[in-house]
Amino acid sequence: MSKKKPKKTRLEFRKGHQGQRRERGLTEKFADSKDEIDTQNSQRITGKGDLTRRRTVKADVVSPEHPDAIQSIQIQTSDATVDGRVIRVHGLESIVELSDGQILRCAVRRVLKNLSTTQRHVVVTGDQVKVEPHGGNQGWIVRIEPRRSELCRTSKNRRHVIASNIDQILVVTSAAEPSIKPNLIDRILATAEQNQIDATVCINKCDLIAPEKLQPLIGSYAQMGYQVFMLSAMQGWGMNHLESWVQGKASAVIGQSGVGKSSILNHLIPGLSQRVQNVSLDNQKGKHTTTTAEWFCIDAKTSIIDTPGVRQFQLWDIVPAELTGLFRDLRPFASHCRYPDCSHHHEDICAVKDAVADGRLDPRRYDSYLQILDAPAFASDDADDTPWHEANQ
Repeated sequence: MSKKKPKKTRLEFRKGHQGQRRERGLTEKFADSKDEIDTQNSQRITGKGDLTRRRTVKADVVSPEHPDAIQSIQIQTSDATVDGRVIRVHGLESIVELSDGQILRCAVRRVLKNLSTTQRHVVVTGDQVKVEPHGGNQGWIVRIEPRRSELCRTSKNRRHVIASNIDQILVVTSAAEPSIKPNLIDRILATAEQNQIDATVCINKCDLIAPEKLQPLIGSYAQMGYQVFMLSAMQGWGMNHLESWVQGKASAVIGQSGVGKSSILNHLIPGLSQRVQNVSLDNQKGKHTTTTAEWFCIDAKTSIIDTPGVRQFQLWDIVPAELTGLFRDLRPFASHCRYPDCSHHHEDICAVKDAVADGRLDPRRYDSYLQILDAPAFASDDADDTPWHEANQ
């Protein structure tokens, strides 16, 4: 049976992908010489020149409706490629683990790296890739397989994919030191809903405050169907239940700096000794200990991606009209609003606002919705640093 050949596809490359190709200093050379100098008039920047931003390559477009997605392009590869998974990315170098356990340090093939895309980085932790080994522990990433899921946010007006190919998100926060930020949790949960990824809320350091102060918040998320774990990595509280919860799944751990993500991972992954730090005494904010996302394999079916701490989480590719549908508790009431395009903000007749007034909808969640809706480009979660359990006493 003959192998299907990739079709020729016209792709757009990023601006300046070829660099400076014309000869420099032509004016100075012409001034010093009486002869005419060839100024490379044959070097065109139209559709067929080397400097054009569009190029025809042999590739299969997997997702024509998302032409800017790097993973939707499968560049033609040789028969010498092997399958692997990206377990860590350091700048231009990606650490790839092959199916036999071998670790390769790989660079990305230029045609992939130069594609015009909204993504901030071409390859991310969790990607399934095709690699061409080049002796020793070196290799080239020549193909990125389509991703089944993504955890992403907005960073510098571009799509920052934090991790890919995951089954669930563990949203880790802390009861104190640093204080819990429900709006940050709500932003991550909205992103999980957008990408149809299961999410779980893990509240660490529950030994530092009275647990009953957290019951209203825990009850709010539990009523929406989210699993909530009350943990203390220092005391070992709740770690056995969390360990059972992550079995058989690929999980991504995300949360503020200093909430204890590394301490939790040290409990979940045998032999792991992630470095941990205390929070700053000046502002009670965490210090960045983890600097890059990393994939840890526990067994054949269980893996965890550790991610750097986040202090803000800007939503990506979510317009205001879609935000209500990403809040599980707002959705049932939104369908009863008088206006189909109701923003649940300034309208006089609104079923969501009526539900808040009648006590059927948590006012804190509604305020969180408004804070995201009113933020410029859904920008920041740092509007209020007041500890939640103090603000709701």
